[in-house]
Amino acid sequence: MSGSALGWFASEAGQGLLAVEEAAMLRVLAGCPAAPWAWLGVDGAPAPEVGGRGLLLRRFGLGFHGAVRCRLPLPVASEALGAVLLQHALDDEVPIDPLLDECARVLAPGGTLWLAVLNPWTPYRVRWARTGLRARDPGVWQSALRRAGFAADTVSLQWLGPHWRVAHGEVGVGASDRLRAGVALTVNKRVHALIPPKPLRGLRWQAGTRSHLVRQEPAIMEP
Repeated sequence: MSGSALGWFASEAGQGLLAVEEAAMLRVLAGCPAAPWAWLGVDGAPAPEVGGRGLLLRRFGLGFHGAVRCRLPLPVASEALGAVLLQHALDDEVPIDPLLDECARVLAPGGTLWLAVLNPWTPYRVRWARTGLRARDPGVWQSALRRAGFAADTVSLQWLGPHWRVAHGEVGVGASDRLRAGVALTVNKRVHALIPPKPLRGLRWQAGTRSHLVRQEPAIMEP
């Protein structure tokens, strides 16, 4: 890393959290086996190894490096991805809204955003104190996801990683789990319902010298 706050994740304490998150990411990717996906992480974090459909990028300053070097906007077509994994790429002082907006843009309808962040309420926070990392309350992230266009009522939270000892990381959703080092937020891009077409106008029989079928108007399916 280039000496930034995110370099903490390459330390022993940071690795204790990342090791637990690896299995969580694989479960997300298993839910979209045929779709391309993107991982945006930090140096020190092992990128997921699932097929060859993933775009792997790491935070570097205000941009990313990896398969390509770029800043925002991401070099990805709109609605092209089935999943986006953000692994601590926003855990410093960088503004969070621009990248979340990009995630909403590149995800296909029904696609999944998985966001791993630091937990501000964990005792583990002592291990990253004075590094320049920033841990935000889950409510802050939920509000940011709502601003990006995600449905906040569909966000699921999971606490993961160690409470204090580096080598004792697990996952859970119970009361005691809320003191774990990390939080994973999962949300799907909502699929907007299509407006159904208007029904075809009916046909009627018209009496005359010969019985024949006529239409009141051309039977055109209107949008």
